[in-house]
Amino acid sequence: MKLLRPNIAAMSGYVPGFQPDDIASWIKLNTNENPYPPSPRVVEAILAEVGSDGASLRTYPSASSQKLREVAGELYGFDPSWIIMANGSDEVLNNLIRACAGEGEDIGYAHPSYSYYSTLAEIQGAAVCAYGLTDTFNIEAFPEYYHGKVFFLTTPNSPLGFAFSPEYIEELAQSCGGLLVIDEAYVDFADWNALELVRKYENVVVTRTLSKSYALAGMRLGLAIARPEIIAALDKIRDHYNLDRLAQAACIAALQDQDYFRESCRKIIATREWFSRELLEIGYAVIPSQGNFVFASPPDKNGKRVYDGLYERKILVRFLSDPLLTHGLRISIGTRTEMEATLAALKAIG
Repeated sequence: MKLLRPNIAAMSGYVPGFQPDDIASWIKLNTNENPYPPSPRVVEAILAEVGSDGASLRTYPSASSQKLREVAGELYGFDPSWIIMANGSDEVLNNLIRACAGEGEDIGYAHPSYSYYSTLAEIQGAAVCAYGLTDTFNIEAFPEYYHGKVFFLTTPNSPLGFAFSPEYIEELAQSCGGLLVIDEAYVDFADWNALELVRKYENVVVTRTLSKSYALAGMRLGLAIARPEIIAALDKIRDHYNLDRLAQAACIAALQDQDYFRESCRKIIATREWFSRELLEIGYAVIPSQGNFVFASPPDKNGKRVYDGLYERKILVRFLSDPLLTHGLRISIGTRTEMEATLAALKAIG
């Protein structure tokens, strides 16, 4: 259609994980959602915001999400001018490309990782440069000095689960002429993070999401931490009311209930470690994970066969058609009961 930009007409859209209509009848382990509900304070905050008659919904929310920035700043140790709130971290990823990369300019990322980076770059008309991973999970053939406008580093990596070391991430920051965007969507399940690099390097941005560790995937909440001049630029191009009233209330309540957050993460990590050991016992290869999921391969390296067997048993996991990944499956960590049922199904499938 000539009415469309050629790159938009030609591109393939991002395909998110399958969301069945009858979710309650499945063990759903395909989109890295938290198996536990959010903090009870979140529900209380949402109901309080709505009120008895819903009158608050008549007016626009805070355009700046200033209170959220202040709460996040107190939690992470940054002035609110270093923080921007977003409609999921995907909004920030998109706006970082829009702010920094013009048509034909390079954005890069490690492959395999979050495939949405490529989609966002195509929308902007930017050029995509994907770098492979070595057997030791470093970036293969990364240049001594990367001249691209943005480089996305997912750590912990999805779908594989490993995390780049802080020392290696710092080397990348020194090698990037443009922004190094450290996508820490899963970092709350990991042993370390890269926040200190934001203070040390002006080209480092860290993004976070409340979808996983805070169990708020349905609210679409994320944030970025960067130098104030970068945050100010992102403020210019975001939707002026990018977070609704209920999302803002939910975010504040979730971030302020750190006891609940830590206990939720502790349970997921404990189940992840138990499930990984059990998979090894039945002959699966498992990459040690720092996320709320594992990437595991059956002995015959036929991920699709096992995916189909689990699907028949109403257990959803993520099979990725990328040739680099077809030997295995990404399996989100659910409750202990859900993972015990999944393990039993894997044993039955063989």
